[in-house]
Amino acid sequence: MQEAHVTPREIIPYCLAALRNTRSEKLQMEEGVGRMELTYRKATTDDAELLLDIYNASFYDDYIRYGECPGYGKTKAEMEAAIETSSKYIVLYDTDFVGVISVIEKEKEMYELNCLCVLPAYQGMGIGTQAFQYMLTVCPNWKQITLVTPADKEQNINFYTKKCGFHLGRKTMDGNVEIVSFYRNRFTDS
Repeated sequence: MQEAHVTPREIIPYCLAALRNTRSEKLQMEEGVGRMELTYRKATTDDAELLLDIYNASFYDDYIRYGECPGYGKTKAEMEAAIETSSKYIVLYDTDFVGVISVIEKEKEMYELNCLCVLPAYQGMGIGTQAFQYMLTVCPNWKQITLVTPADKEQNINFYTKKCGFHLGRKTMDGNVEIVSFYRNRFTDS
């Protein structure tokens, strides 16, 4: 029996077609054509270990990159305290825990999005965008929402400005990391 040999030149069209199909499926999800059905559950202190697992998996790369990350390496007691002081929602796709969104009302009608994380295996599928839209329904009286992210994380900056309607604010240092603030005003940014 003779072995079939495929040259790189022959396989390239197949690889490109597969890549186009993957991008097309991803684009459809982002445009809502194949929108993922997500559910949300308000976290309780009983969920502290689950949240730690999601945060640590989501922020591990940032911890490695910067040597520090406020979302990584919390203790169970710290997470339980955070659950008590902010509204945290676990994001579920089917029965899988895929992310967390957390918001806190800093002043009347002024909110801070203090965490929006999606497990790496589920990133780029529109989950973060849908979770942000869900957060807006949980805070129906919001007038302004703020957040911060590392200033060199272009993917985050593009996500918050292009998908969520935020504006860039100022850059500051937080420990060893330069961060950028974002803001979205309800009545001027609609």
